[in-house]
Amino acid sequence: MGEIYRYQLFKIPAKVDTLSYKTVSANKATADKQWVLVDAEGQTLGRLASKVAKLIRGKYKPSYTPHVDCGDNVVVINASKVNLTGDKWDSKQYIRYTGYPGGQRFATPREVMAKKPERLIENAVKGMLPKNKLGRAIYGNLHVFEGATHDKEAQQPKQINLNDLK
Repeated sequence: MGEIYRYQLFKIPAKVDTLSYKTVSANKATADKQWVLVDAEGQTLGRLASKVAKLIRGKYKPSYTPHVDCGDNVVVINASKVNLTGDKWDSKQYIRYTGYPGGQRFATPREVMAKKPERLIENAVKGMLPKNKLGRAIYGNLHVFEGATHDKEAQQPKQINLNDLK
C-alpha cells in the first residue's frame, strides 16, 4: 500500500486566477453617495445617532472603505422631538469652552433643547465619528433640522426607516 503524504491530500490548481481575488476599494470618484432623509420623531437620541453615524460613514454599503468618504448625505428632521431615556434630561451635561480663562460652560440637554435642538443630534453623531481629518470631513454630510421641513428638497432625499437598519 502506498502512503498518502500530506501534500497529496489537497489538490492545488496549477494556476490561480488572480483577477477573481482582486479587492475593489472605493475612492472619491467611485463612491455611490446618495441623499437620505431620517425622521427623528420618537427616536432615542443615542440609537438614532449611532445609525446616522453609520449612514454617514457608509458602513451599510457593500463598497465600504475605511479611509474614504463613501457614506451618504443624511438629512435629519424633527430634531426637537427626539427622546432621552431615564433622568438624562437633567443629569447629563454638555461641556464647552469659550477660549477665555474660567470660560468653561455647562448645559443640560433640557437647556440645549430650549436654545437649539439640532445641537443635541449633531453632538451625539459627531462623538461617534472618527477623530481625524476624515471624521471632520464627513461630519459635513450631516444636515439636522428642528422641524419637519428642510431646505434640501432639490437633492430629492430618499426617506428611510431607522428601525429597519441594524
